[in-house]
Amino acid sequence: MQARTASRSRKTAETAIELKIDLDGSGVSSIDTGIPFFDHMLVLFSKHGLFDLELKVDGDIEVDYHHTVEDTGITLGEAMKEALGTKEGISRYGTAYLPMDETLVRVVVDLSNRPHLEFRAPENTPSAPNMPFTLVEEFCRALASNLRANVHVELLYGRDGHHIAEAIFKGLARALRAACERDPRVKGIPSTKEAL
Repeated sequence: MQARTASRSRKTAETAIELKIDLDGSGVSSIDTGIPFFDHMLVLFSKHGLFDLELKVDGDIEVDYHHTVEDTGITLGEAMKEALGTKEGISRYGTAYLPMDETLVRVVVDLSNRPHLEFRAPENTPSAPNMPFTLVEEFCRALASNLRANVHVELLYGRDGHHIAEAIFKGLARALRAACERDPRVKGIPSTKEAL
């Protein structure tokens, strides 16, 4: 069976990124973005998606975290798209409800090649202590756009900013894991158009 792996490098005036991913891994990761809370979220993403992920980011975090978070989402999306190849034999769709104490999040993914993010959370959603909540949405948008996936994220309820961010990253991982999984009953590309 063909390995579903990819390596990406991205260098701009704001960030320098080196990334490797194996979609059929066991959730092993080595993450260093310079943002400890973001590292924690990406370790969770790797673990719960069963994606082996190596990531090193040097970003202008002295300005703020935006460029590092967004560019990481871009690079991860590009790498996952490359690793999926033609998408033959995959499940294509994935859904996850993720509880985290008082928080419940729903994430639904379609690897449709039609990029769209629907991100629904109240305007007053609290941030985690060390990362603005708005950057969780920016990461999801960059990932969806560059993976060319339809991604719906909805905070059903929650109060703690850490729990909310963690539930979103875990839910995203679980939904993507389900969508990326090979299904032996799927012959060819899972679309009546025979292309994704």
